[in-house]
Amino acid sequence: MDSKRFLFCSLDAALITDLAWQIYREGHDVKYYIEAESDKQIGNGFVPKTDDWRAEVAWADVIIFDDIWVGSDIGTGGLAQELRERGKAVVGGTPNTDHLEADRGYAMEILEAHGVNTVEHHIFHDFDAGIQHVQENPAPYVIKPLGEVQNVKRLLYVGNEDDGSDVVEVLKAYNKAWGHRMKGFQLQRKVEGVEVAICGFFNGNEFIDQVNFNFEHKKLFPGNIGPQTGEMGTSMFWAGQNKLFKETFGKLEDWLANERYVGSIDLNCIVNENGIYPLEFTPRFGYPTIALQEESIESSTGEFFYHLAHGNEPDVAVHTGYQIGVRIVLPPFPFDDEKTYDENSRNAAVVFETDSREGIHLEDAKKVDGQWRAAGDNGMPIVVTAKGETMHAAREQAYDRIDDIVMPNMYYRDDIGERWINGDGDRLQAWGYLGPQI
Repeated sequence: MDSKRFLFCSLDAALITDLAWQIYREGHDVKYYIEAESDKQIGNGFVPKTDDWRAEVAWADVIIFDDIWVGSDIGTGGLAQELRERGKAVVGGTPNTDHLEADRGYAMEILEAHGVNTVEHHIFHDFDAGIQHVQENPAPYVIKPLGEVQNVKRLLYVGNEDDGSDVVEVLKAYNKAWGHRMKGFQLQRKVEGVEVAICGFFNGNEFIDQVNFNFEHKKLFPGNIGPQTGEMGTSMFWAGQNKLFKETFGKLEDWLANERYVGSIDLNCIVNENGIYPLEFTPRFGYPTIALQEESIESSTGEFFYHLAHGNEPDVAVHTGYQIGVRIVLPPFPFDDEKTYDENSRNAAVVFETDSREGIHLEDAKKVDGQWRAAGDNGMPIVVTAKGETMHAAREQAYDRIDDIVMPNMYYRDDIGERWINGDGDRLQAWGYLGPQI
């Protein structure tokens, strides 16, 4: 395919730097816009930038939005819809698909309306009402904040007590500390099983044949303990449209086609021998999931997204084994503490002991006089990925690559992928969800 023009838009935090860099390295013309002042330096030295994304719309062959947020409000779906109506090829959502993430109650309504099984859930806009519900219906629950505050990932709480007493105490604490910002929350009945995310790529008409199945590791520390983070690492594989897909996204294909959705869409689920229980949508790219998907797409990434945005069936080749991605972070991640960040992490050098950059992906990084450095304020400079014919082989390659990185104060989880090896894969197979296509 001849060189094409790609415009990347981050209308809140800068998230899509690595995909822009990947497509730029493939020989395409790229311009990247970042709205957040604190993130402006992210990607410097790696990809060309623009200060006015709207001025580049006519120039672009493909426009890619990285998230649903425009500052503190959802809105990229509306912008994407408007641009499509003007004849532009866009990777992005619609107002309705944005609401799948921002309004968890709406998401469950859409699932139920299309015959997808859901876990028991309730929406509350009053803390006392939520507390009363738990006390009258004692059980373990998951607390999921609604709206803008859901981006504070550590506020998600998974209850452990059978009588729900820990959930009651957390809700009381949230009311005092976050009541002015947390305008609502969802209580989901906790379900035991294997947590797996089903990720499809939709071209405005249908899903492509290849489906991505990934396993998130959201807690800060190995062993899945500590505070919630956006993500510390991911393991994954690609397969065909098996039972997991057909009983979830397979039932939503017509709805997404009517919306003219284009891009990656992810549905995180709990799966056990009794059924599939969707938890939440990500109607956009996942991070660092997209970096790992880039690692496993063995054909042209730019060509893939060009055809996806134009409503075609991309001729994409994906790795047939397993993939691992590990997020490398700096203090005070996942917390906000400007003094700690300034003293330990701002402009930190990322040093490589070899010349190879295989499996090294950008997050909050810049290049200054040839030196990779941390950028922005979040303390997430890079992601390290790897792939192998087995999950064990992928893990070994990923951590070998991390051993060649020197970054003072860096930390990461060293157990990404172990859940699959220790039984998750066997259970999914035994329950009949993966099928012969894996």
